[in-house]
Amino acid sequence: MKKVTLLAFSAAIAVSACAQQNPTAMKYGKLITAEDAKKHLSILASDEFEGRETGKPGAEKAANYIAGEFKKLGLQAPVNGSYFFNVPLVQSALKVSAFTVNGKPFVLGQDFIPNGTVPDKNVSGSEVVFVGFGTESEIGSTDLAGKVVLWINEDKPEEGKTPNVAVRMTTARLKVFANLQSKKPAIILAANGDLTALLKRFGRSIASPRLTIKEDAAKANAGVPVFHVTTAIADELVKSTGKTYGDLKTAAATTPVVTAKADFTANFSNERTDVKAVDVVGFMPGTDLKDEVLVFSAHYDHIGLETDPNAKDKVNNGADDDGSGTTGILEIARAFSKAKKDGHGPRRSVLFLGNVGEEKGLLGSEYYTDHPIYPLANTITDLNVDMIGRVGEEYIGKSDSANYVYSIGSAMLSKELHDIGEKANNTYTHLKLDYKYDDPNDPNRFYYRSDHYNFAKHGVPIIFYFNGVHADYHQPGDEVSKINFPLLAKRAQLVFYTGWELANRDKKPVVDGAK
Repeated sequence: MKKVTLLAFSAAIAVSACAQQNPTAMKYGKLITAEDAKKHLSILASDEFEGRETGKPGAEKAANYIAGEFKKLGLQAPVNGSYFFNVPLVQSALKVSAFTVNGKPFVLGQDFIPNGTVPDKNVSGSEVVFVGFGTESEIGSTDLAGKVVLWINEDKPEEGKTPNVAVRMTTARLKVFANLQSKKPAIILAANGDLTALLKRFGRSIASPRLTIKEDAAKANAGVPVFHVTTAIADELVKSTGKTYGDLKTAAATTPVVTAKADFTANFSNERTDVKAVDVVGFMPGTDLKDEVLVFSAHYDHIGLETDPNAKDKVNNGADDDGSGTTGILEIARAFSKAKKDGHGPRRSVLFLGNVGEEKGLLGSEYYTDHPIYPLANTITDLNVDMIGRVGEEYIGKSDSANYVYSIGSAMLSKELHDIGEKANNTYTHLKLDYKYDDPNDPNRFYYRSDHYNFAKHGVPIIFYFNGVHADYHQPGDEVSKINFPLLAKRAQLVFYTGWELANRDKKPVVDGAK
């Protein structure tokens, strides 16, 4: 009797769970399939698209493909009858005619790299001010105006905490960095021991021409130039003290500011050209809540062709980054379009946004959110999909390696949005939602590293779906053959079900988080 009773009870629970599912949503969610995803991605990440680098022919081919798919699905072209939203960019090719310390020359891409786009400038000096970790308490009243400043680009050690020493600046370090810039030095040289390994792997591409939104180019040319330098350059800069950079770094806790005699010269300028780039936008008007807009976003650009002439594989195909996300958006758009044709269109309007220039600094989403087609005040959420086709390095070999996704940012601005995402997953897809990187202080800074962030900084709630990095991240090995298509489809289904609820519920998510 007990066994029968338990079975009956389990059956009742199952019926109850099924009753919570929306059969209409399930009908169209099932249209998102591994087979269809593979068709799209095999085109977008093919060698013909040459790695889809912003401003290059491959990116234009990808934009045309996405626009063609939007048209087939019957989405509206919201930019005066076009699916293309122009993003005016400027390419700045840095030309360094001199970068020497004590007469010793150093090479761009091998010994140093710019931090973003640097202004045209000639800098020379006979002394260098070492500022330790650069905090206000360390600098004190030291005058840095017009000086050559050497800075430890690492987090300052704190008792009981392991400091972050990666080249990428953390939130705490960015505040220090901004304060250093405000003191108007002639140049900031950010030293970091990890830079040598980074330059060995990415030096050629990091030192390649930079893209900037055109209206920001003038601002960039008026700022303080900042270069990341190796510890070899730092050693040469402080040589006159009789100590190494490492010695000064160790002693920074007690002697943070040291002035060294050094003959430093750096002359650099930029060759600037306009670049053609577009976001691709497809619009589906809603019914009774049509003035409110839900955004699905993914970037379609990647890093293009290999710059190393000895590379065997010349194309960085970007199948996962972010061909997978773009494919997911196309599949979600297909599901919504079929529902609309069957008379089940969304109550709220839906914008499908293919961003350009993400790899160049989130440029396409920045320009869109600064010049939105639909007011951001009426934009209820951005669901951003960036890398959903692979198993990240932290899940390789784990039992749930084919049934997880990192969810980032869902509760940053709206606890209600977080709950909606959780409920959609618990009801339909049952993925493991991993919140490891759901932290603005995450040293990897994933919350700040994809297009959702430009919506979040304007106060629009977001969820960022991500599979984590892997060995082929930004490498030619990011190929279609390595994509787990069933997993890609399941993750896209989660985004669809979350979006379906957001597009059709009575009220938009309440914004109650700190901006």
